[in-house]
Amino acid sequence: MRSPQFQLHAEIEDLHWWFVARREIMRRMVEQIVPPSKDATVVDVGCGTGANLAALAESYNCVGIDTSPEAVRLAQQRFPAARFICGRAPDDLGDVLEQTRLVLLMDVLEHVPDDFELLSSLMAAAPVGTNFLITVPADLSLWSEHDESFGHYRRYDMARFRQLWRQLPVTTLLASPFNARLYPLIRAVRLKNRLRGKASGEAGTDFQMPSPLVNRMITRCFAGEAVRLGNLLRRRGKPYRRGVSLMAILRRDAGVLVPRTKPAYVLPDVHEPAASLA
Repeated sequence: MRSPQFQLHAEIEDLHWWFVARREIMRRMVEQIVPPSKDATVVDVGCGTGANLAALAESYNCVGIDTSPEAVRLAQQRFPAARFICGRAPDDLGDVLEQTRLVLLMDVLEHVPDDFELLSSLMAAAPVGTNFLITVPADLSLWSEHDESFGHYRRYDMARFRQLWRQLPVTTLLASPFNARLYPLIRAVRLKNRLRGKASGEAGTDFQMPSPLVNRMITRCFAGEAVRLGNLLRRRGKPYRRGVSLMAILRRDAGVLVPRTKPAYVLPDVHEPAASLA
């Protein structure tokens, strides 16, 4: 992400339906995994401008880390109840991971060239029993200028997503698409934007504020998926068939875990953000 996208996040993430509903789903999943306690540390890797972590700060000891000085500065200004670090995880977290109960990776892995290395490095540094809540954008047919503006290397299908932790000592507590109810609408918007050759929102993204009434309605629709996802975490019901995003909740088990790089058999990414900036 670049400065215009960070600024846009800081301006709209307190109100826009996508951010608000996703935080509500995240918060309810976190409370099922780790009971609220200020003795429980939650680390948000790739915390951006900090709103996800701030939603947990009253109930948990919260630490965010991001490589962007601008994002960390904005997070520190807006959410002083949480601690924010400018650096790379896991190296710049110091001993924080040793006390961590949960690691958030919310729409982070698509921003790095080697997602296998980042996830396995974090898991290798985390104690046995640490939980990971991971979200990524789904469905390559939704690829648009929105993805390129945010510096995405890829969108995931479930098979590619599961490759990230296959053969690692982890237990999969949940793996499902989400943002499923709005999938037909978002797919139609992305198709329209591709045909017109331009994103529909600000800063090369599809983010724009609808009217307050529409925003509330869409927020309620999306956030309502927390019920089904919560049931899945309790081993009830079935995953969504498709969605704009994917979610996994994993638990680090005992066993040797050596960081690994992206295997040669994994298909090349659809975009190279670094090349587009050259």
